[in-house]
Amino acid sequence: MVRKTFILIFLAGILSFATFASSQSVKTLVASKEVEGKAGVQTTANREDPEAQKEEAEPQDLYSQVELFSYVLTTVKSEYVEEKKPKDLIYGALTGMVGSLDPHSQFMSPDEYKELKTETQGKFGGLGIEITTRDGLLTVVTPIEDTPAWRAGLKAGDRIVKIEDKITRDLTLNEAVKKLRGEPGTKVHITILRESEYKIHEFDIVREVIHVKDVKEPTLLEDNIAYLRLVEFREDSYEQVLAAIKKLKEEGATSLIFDVRNNPGGLLNVAIKISEMFLPEGKVIVSTRGRHSSQNTESISHNSKNEFADWPIVLLINEGSASGSEILAGALKDNKRAVTLGAKSFGKGSVQSVIPLPDGSGLRLTTSKYFTPSGICIHDVGIMPDIVVERIYPKGKSDDDDDSKELKSVKEEKKMSKEVFDKLEEENIQDPNEKEKRRKELEFKKRMTEDNQIQSAISVIKGIRIYKKLVSE
Repeated sequence: MVRKTFILIFLAGILSFATFASSQSVKTLVASKEVEGKAGVQTTANREDPEAQKEEAEPQDLYSQVELFSYVLTTVKSEYVEEKKPKDLIYGALTGMVGSLDPHSQFMSPDEYKELKTETQGKFGGLGIEITTRDGLLTVVTPIEDTPAWRAGLKAGDRIVKIEDKITRDLTLNEAVKKLRGEPGTKVHITILRESEYKIHEFDIVREVIHVKDVKEPTLLEDNIAYLRLVEFREDSYEQVLAAIKKLKEEGATSLIFDVRNNPGGLLNVAIKISEMFLPEGKVIVSTRGRHSSQNTESISHNSKNEFADWPIVLLINEGSASGSEILAGALKDNKRAVTLGAKSFGKGSVQSVIPLPDGSGLRLTTSKYFTPSGICIHDVGIMPDIVVERIYPKGKSDDDDDSKELKSVKEEKKMSKEVFDKLEEENIQDPNEKEKRRKELEFKKRMTEDNQIQSAISVIKGIRIYKKLVSE
């Protein structure tokens, strides 16, 4: 009798919670790390179809399963060797249930929920890497630039096999994140498998409070070609990108190389707004399809000004470009608004909605998948660029390349003479701040010159200009 009474009370609580969560899921799709932006909604589901009626007939089966759950819960509470708090048992059950759905869904404790909100605002503690689970292995999506992970040399696609002495095989994504995060100044030892080299690498990385500036190095390159890099899609990314491009336009820019390599994504509505910046009015940006008709949306550009309409654009992507970066790439590629160049993207095409729960905890739940304007779902597939250019790093250059020894000698002489004059110019600068500014400028120019993907993008833009000129004539 006591057990039946307990079950009835427990069921009432579960049903109340389910009703609350259902209402909240509709209200809070705009509050998630991957959020649906303001978009038109296309209804594709008929709630009176046989499948819908079948769903309505299933609650009785749900009640029997809840009864089993309550039986296990009360048994563990009364018989387990150590006394456990009810909250710990419920949190553990919720973590396991949500974690079994897919690698991106997660039940978050109040502290974890606060951390998530902090991340989307651009400041958080840790190593500076985005991680996911792929093929059952903990995988680096991308290291965030200018963070401890980036400086240590972690790369997109690295498999994290051990954290300290703990093998990650049985770790959930949430548990792995907890182990990687910690107090700033503390050290964590990780072991990674780099499949491209078939090698195990060991890293000791000191945790830091991660401050991330979204827009990096907005610069005017040669021939009025602007360069801009976006490291993540966060709350104020759109404003930063727009301000940077307008400033470059005032300086004379007439075309753009937009770099989203190693950009792991972020807020979906921000990715939509940035895509809209370059698309004319009426063009489809992205569509999402979920289980319910309310989750089926189509985002359309409302950009009536279209002030960058005549700009040739090259979008740089690579294996670390995920989620929001792939929305941008898909929108510009399918609408033939930009040439995509680089390597195939990561392939993360699902939308997570964050649902706040009554006790301050949160539920990050995969509610839909997104599709490019041409109707392609790139989840686990990725976007293949229009022009495939694999990144070649200067240190990996072979002595047996096609250049003759004489040509190499000429190149080395030119390089040495340039370095001598650059050094003399730097020595003539007395102001330490000016000297540091000069040093960074020279370092940036060197990186631009040695980056074969950026050099390829410059060539593509020059080619587009020549073609447009020929057509107009």
